[in-house]
Amino acid sequence: MYFTGIIIAVSTFLIIGIFHPIVIKAEYYTGTRLWWVFLLVGIASIVAALFIENTIISAIIGVFGASALWGIGELFAQRKRVLKGWFPKNPKRLEEYENNITTSR
Repeated sequence: MYFTGIIIAVSTFLIIGIFHPIVIKAEYYTGTRLWWVFLLVGIASIVAALFIENTIISAIIGVFGASALWGIGELFAQRKRVLKGWFPKNPKRLEEYENNITTSR
C-alpha cells in the first residue's frame, strides 16, 4: 500500500485549517499591515519545496507556501468581514476601522 496521497491530503487539510485562525488573529491584532510576512513565508516555502527531494515533505512545504500566499487575500477579505460586523473589531485599533469607513464612503 502507498500512503503518499493520503498523507499529503491530510496534511493539506490540516494546513488550511491552521491558516484560518492564523488569518483571523493576524487581522485582529495587526490589521493588514503584516501581509508581507505571509508573502515572504509563502515564497520561501515554495522555493524550498523546489529543492526538497522527498515527495511528501516537498508537497507539504509547497502546500504550506501556497496557503501562506492565499492568506494574503484572506487577510484583506477578513478586514472586510470585520467592517461588515461579521467578526469583532479590536478595540485597541478602532481608529483604523473608523478611518477606513470614512475614506471608503
